[in-house]
Amino acid sequence: MASYVVLIEQGPTSIGASCPDLPGVIAVADTEPEVMRLMSEALQLHIAGLREDGLPIPAPSIVAAEIQVDAA
Repeated sequence: MASYVVLIEQGPTSIGASCPDLPGVIAVADTEPEVMRLMSEALQLHIAGLREDGLPIPAPSIVAAEIQVDAA
């Protein structure tokens, strides 16, 4: 089992998610739980497709961290 970093962005009317390690795998929804569910499904389908096509599955390489700064 692998863990991939998923970036979540609040847009003007929806929430989007993407995975830097697997370009093109994205999801859009109205809520964060919904976008995470859709992203999980998209990741699983994408990896299943890579396996079916005999292509390599990229290893997770992105590390995420939060850094707090005084933005005031």
